[in-house]
Amino acid sequence: MLLMTNRFFTPALLACTLAAGTLPIGVQAAGFIEDSKASLMLRNQYYNRDYKDDGSKSQIREWAQGFIAQYASGYTQGTLGFGLDAQAFLGIKLDSSPDRTGSNLLPVHDDGRAADDFSELGLTGRMRLSKTELLLGTQYPQLPIALTPSTRLYPETFRGASLRSQDIDNLNLQVGRFDRVNLRDSSNNETIGVAAPNARFDRNARSNDFSYIGGYYQWSPTLQLRYFHARLEDIYRQDYAGFSHRLPLGPGALRSQLRYFDSREDGEARAGQVDNRNTTFNLTYDIAGHSIGAGFQHMSGDTAMPYIMGADPDGLSEFLYSSDFVNPRETAWQIRHDYDFAALGIPGLSSWARWVHGYDIELPDRLGGKDRTETEKQIQLAYVIQSGPARGLALRVRHSWYTNDFSNTANFRDDRELRILIDYKLDLL
Repeated sequence: MLLMTNRFFTPALLACTLAAGTLPIGVQAAGFIEDSKASLMLRNQYYNRDYKDDGSKSQIREWAQGFIAQYASGYTQGTLGFGLDAQAFLGIKLDSSPDRTGSNLLPVHDDGRAADDFSELGLTGRMRLSKTELLLGTQYPQLPIALTPSTRLYPETFRGASLRSQDIDNLNLQVGRFDRVNLRDSSNNETIGVAAPNARFDRNARSNDFSYIGGYYQWSPTLQLRYFHARLEDIYRQDYAGFSHRLPLGPGALRSQLRYFDSREDGEARAGQVDNRNTTFNLTYDIAGHSIGAGFQHMSGDTAMPYIMGADPDGLSEFLYSSDFVNPRETAWQIRHDYDFAALGIPGLSSWARWVHGYDIELPDRLGGKDRTETEKQIQLAYVIQSGPARGLALRVRHSWYTNDFSNTANFRDDRELRILIDYKLDLL
């Protein structure tokens, strides 16, 4: 099924077309067409999670192929510029069965079988005045309060409007409102919910209004300050503040990052009580191809940290596979090592490994109660071909180990996970 993912786009495109029509044809076409770009991404992913515990499911294993076509026009010339983005996606099942679904690579029908294919079309109208840009339609936010992961065939998308302005020196201002979300294994727009593993919140609670305001301020070439306020109407509101800093130190550089989230319930509190403060601090030292880092994260308050269903929390657990490490009262530590083999004369080859351990978790009594723990270990080896006909072909192999001591059999986990990802991007324009 091919869907145009947003009602916002139609009036936006009409406004763009009418306004652009007031400009001389040659003037408006010059930038719109000449600066256009188009590409096709081929994305192949194999997902295998093997459960070692005594749960009801022993394995999730699926294999799928994705095709992502993207077009981005330039802007029409003149004081007010207009542009258009289009993204078309097709996902195809290569291997699956009813007893092995659940990878989020493919939609799953009511009979438990994965769809043979699924598709979607996203359209975005753009308007620009000076250094301020308005987007109406399909959105891929990469913000601390709405972080869209790209860990499956196609990323989660949102429907709505956003404005980005850099008219003030060193300030990147962001404002937006979304009313629908399209999950990564779906072709349908849905109202927006809150992530609710481990019975944290009511997973059936929904809202049609996620709004935010905030931005990034470049205090100096090495220090960036960040602040955002977000609200998922009648579910939760959230304030975020943080900074990132880079300090030349000896033969390398020390990077530090602080994130602080303060979250409370909003309005009708449809998902239940929300009372959480999340403090995360990371230190990383870069030297001779190595990046060696350690991180600390602590949850305070009576509940877990809320974030949008299908998105990732911005913090220690960003892009982890098996857990988010933001349970009530949880404290977590991370150790990470990245290496770029270009330092050894092998450009394109890289690796990383990390260990994350969380403890002092407070769950409902039926799930284990207090003093629960969880641990995840991950490794990745990646290679991007640097030359020849296959230049840009990227191969990534990821393996992770996760375990916890949650007492309820539906939540206790001991699993191993393997992912193989192959990406190849063709530039068409």
